[in-house]
Amino acid sequence: MKELLYSDLETIDYKEAWDLQKDIFELRYKKEIPDVLFLLEHPHTYTLGRIADKAHLIGSQEYLDQNNISVYDIDRGGDITYHGPGQIVGYPIIDLNLWQKDTHKYLRGLEEIIINTCADYGVTAIRDPEHTGVWVGNSKIAAIGIKVSRWITMHGFAFNINSDLSFFNGIVPCGIFNKEVTSLNKELNRKVDLLEVKNKLLNNFRQFFGYDSVHTMLKEEILSLHLTAKGS
Repeated sequence: MKELLYSDLETIDYKEAWDLQKDIFELRYKKEIPDVLFLLEHPHTYTLGRIADKAHLIGSQEYLDQNNISVYDIDRGGDITYHGPGQIVGYPIIDLNLWQKDTHKYLRGLEEIIINTCADYGVTAIRDPEHTGVWVGNSKIAAIGIKVSRWITMHGFAFNINSDLSFFNGIVPCGIFNKEVTSLNKELNRKVDLLEVKNKLLNNFRQFFGYDSVHTMLKEEILSLHLTAKGS
């Protein structure tokens, strides 16, 4: 039986979630827990991946301060991206030894899950052969950046649902100059229920990676597991 541990972390600070990922990664590596999927929102944050060009952060320090935007240099692939309220971020911490030891197929899989979720809402989303992520026409609706170590994954995707897209003006999203960004809200011309989207993402994730069961843990239980891992 292939089990997935799932938790909706609601809104959580980026650094807190990053630290949580690292500890859950170690528990997964030690085979003390099954594969994990976190879905959540972050406060306003810009993150720069390992290959990011710092010139792609175009917002001034005054802009960052006025809008309470945090900035982090992190260990995922990719360039710069934005996280914030109304955007669903997914962090799968899964052992690719039990699926396929292929990071490119894994990236395509994350894209497929988001494409299928968009289709659940009647929105046609596609891949761009030149850029990782998910697109509606010429506009990016989801960014993807991962880290894989010992064939266990970290980081993941950022899917714009009810996002305030003006915050993308402070960066060159993913270092791509000639593309726009969009959201499910914008494509449907209505506010979208985030919990509903999370449930659809979870279902599509479970189907794609072939989990037989899903065990849901409350945020408080996950944070308790996090503290236990730190103390071990």
